[in-house]
Amino acid sequence: MKTILIVGASRGLGRALAEEHLSRGWHVIATVRDPAALRDAPPGKLEVHTLDVTDWAGVDAFGRALKDRSLDVLFVNAGIADDKRPIGEVQPDVFARLMLTNALAPLRLIDRLVHLVPREGTVAVMSSGLGSVAGNGTGGWEAYRMSKAALNTGLKSIAARRAAEGRTYIATAPGWVRTEMGGDEAALSIEQSIPRVTDMLEKRAGAGGVAYVNYDGKDLPW
Repeated sequence: MKTILIVGASRGLGRALAEEHLSRGWHVIATVRDPAALRDAPPGKLEVHTLDVTDWAGVDAFGRALKDRSLDVLFVNAGIADDKRPIGEVQPDVFARLMLTNALAPLRLIDRLVHLVPREGTVAVMSSGLGSVAGNGTGGWEAYRMSKAALNTGLKSIAARRAAEGRTYIATAPGWVRTEMGGDEAALSIEQSIPRVTDMLEKRAGAGGVAYVNYDGKDLPW
């Protein structure tokens, strides 16, 4: 039985990712902020831990609790959105919270837990198509874009620094999905996104290197 750790599985895309892997027979280790978040999850091998990714001491304690485990996939999904204002109108405390939650916290956690992932394993983050610098032709969502671009850059840096250790690193763009964060007007349902994200992860397992990939398996420009 393969094991995936999903950080940020309380709701939305993270919860769907946990449920999809349970349905495929994986052992799922899921972190949530609300201990009751996954109590009605479908049957399967599910292990739930309470964690806030910006609780630095809590992350270290969580790492110690997993010190003897092996993960086929480490997937960090935790993230927040902003209010879409132009960058000149974004309050500094809002920007700082975005960068801490969407960039520093996931990357810091990965760098502390990556040793649990063997050479043939995968490390993934839930990025966004809005994180593409080359693909930004419209502007908008500027603070959020910056946080996801920072996440992508940081993942690529970790992959480069640890290249000799093997592993596959993937920044995943799930598409614009109808969730609490994505809104009701989003183009995709969760059912149209997450199973295809999971297919992509399975297809790219063991490939090595680092990639920025859309939910449909296509590479995105950094």
